[in-house]
Amino acid sequence: MSESATQPDVPKYPDNIDAAVLKIAGVVVLGAIMSILDITVVNVALPTFQDEFGTPQSPVAYSTVAWTVTAYTLALATVIPLTGWAADRFGTKRLYMTAIFLFTAGSALCATASSIDMLIGFRVLQGLGGGMLMPLGMTIMTRAAGPHRMGRLMAILGVPMLLGPILGPILGGWLIQVASWHWIFLINLPLGVIALIYAWRALERDHAQRSESFDFLGVALMSPGLALFLFGVSSLPAKNGDFGAPRVWVSMLAGVVLMVAFVFHSFRPEHPLLDLRLFRDRNLTVSIATMFLFGAAFFGGLLLVPTYYQQIRGESTLHAGLLVAPQGLGAMITMPIAGRLVDKLPIGRIVPFGIALIVVGMFGLTQITSTTPYGVIIAMLVVMGLGMGGTMMPLFTSALRTLAGSQVARGSTLLNITQQIASSCGVATMSVILTNHLNNSPIIPGTQNIPGLNGGLRETQAAILTNTRPENVAQLHLDPAAVGRGLVDAASSFAHTYWVAWALVLLTLIPAAMLPRRRERKPLQDETVVEQQN
Repeated sequence: MSESATQPDVPKYPDNIDAAVLKIAGVVVLGAIMSILDITVVNVALPTFQDEFGTPQSPVAYSTVAWTVTAYTLALATVIPLTGWAADRFGTKRLYMTAIFLFTAGSALCATASSIDMLIGFRVLQGLGGGMLMPLGMTIMTRAAGPHRMGRLMAILGVPMLLGPILGPILGGWLIQVASWHWIFLINLPLGVIALIYAWRALERDHAQRSESFDFLGVALMSPGLALFLFGVSSLPAKNGDFGAPRVWVSMLAGVVLMVAFVFHSFRPEHPLLDLRLFRDRNLTVSIATMFLFGAAFFGGLLLVPTYYQQIRGESTLHAGLLVAPQGLGAMITMPIAGRLVDKLPIGRIVPFGIALIVVGMFGLTQITSTTPYGVIIAMLVVMGLGMGGTMMPLFTSALRTLAGSQVARGSTLLNITQQIASSCGVATMSVILTNHLNNSPIIPGTQNIPGLNGGLRETQAAILTNTRPENVAQLHLDPAAVGRGLVDAASSFAHTYWVAWALVLLTLIPAAMLPRRRERKPLQDETVVEQQN
């Protein structure tokens, strides 16, 4: 077949990121910022939720309020596989605007929550909208920019990853300090309206088309299975770490059974929820394994930093947010560099260096105490940020590079859902470990019979309350020595939890060492185009 006969079917893209792509990128980045920013905004609010939804002397357990993050990320993971099917069925523009509306409506409902359970429920609704924003944005951008500009494309989509860790904690801390926790959700309302108008004006109208059949049974198996398993894990602190408690083992067992059933089911339908057959691609498999371990350790550990500043160092929410921001600044330095290098160097020569930096930074946090100089903590956060910027987007790019055109969408789904599941697992695991360590502290004698203390006040609880709500413990006339011991033990609880996160990051180096150290083969969709042209 001649070149002239096939040329009209081959999309033409300029080499540079042109104005048309930047216009569409603005819509995608705004939507992604809304979704990602909301995670980091809530991170700094967890100690506030403990106080607001508990009693003055008996805050809600940290592992419980952490579900405001876990439920959101689980909802993201649930809706991501549905996005590709729904985009074909309803059109990307219509679905993208619907996702923005759901996210905005969920944010408004979160602001009305009167209990921690109600807030967790509304976070699920918010996540159902937010979960579609990132994969839809990637689809929209890929169609606009073309596969050969994927490295620079990922650098653009990495902007929310940069702004989220920087602006999220600062914005959340400031809103809580000058107004109330409700405003960390209400702030999404004007952003949502702007995003809706921008999407309506900037995105081209596309038409719905006949879509593949959707794997509803897969959704019914995977999503409840993962949620039940993590619910059982998060119930351990309430049951004093007793795996034999029915609430723990029944939930975990039911979750495992459903997830195993999902794996076996996934090989039956022609279009499964998650195409596990793609794991035959070694590059994708290694990238996903690296992504899972990295995501669980990094995002689980990230959750603890603002809480440490508030509960151990007595900082306000705003100051805690400002002190967390250096991590995002570190990522801002390396992410654009990694975006350029990924088009020139093998991924196996980029990602291991990023993970090594996170290993160094996380090790520094394992040495944290109640008196660690802020300069040392900030330096460790910057190092971790530098590592994150050189890890996340290169992994995404490498995983998709060797897939055929028909497989890219399914591979992207696997990557996105892996990131969200890893984050959910990491947050649940780290919050449970921290809560268990805090609950191992001895009860202060004489506090067992005080109303509202549920059997007494632990030394770690007394120390945290002294730093966060001193007016609530002043009237109890507690022994200063007990409060001092509690502060040391509470700081040690954070350090012990970071040891677990550090071990996970160290394990990440194993699959990272298997990433390609030579140039990956040309994408199959590009090979097809070349064959047609020849």
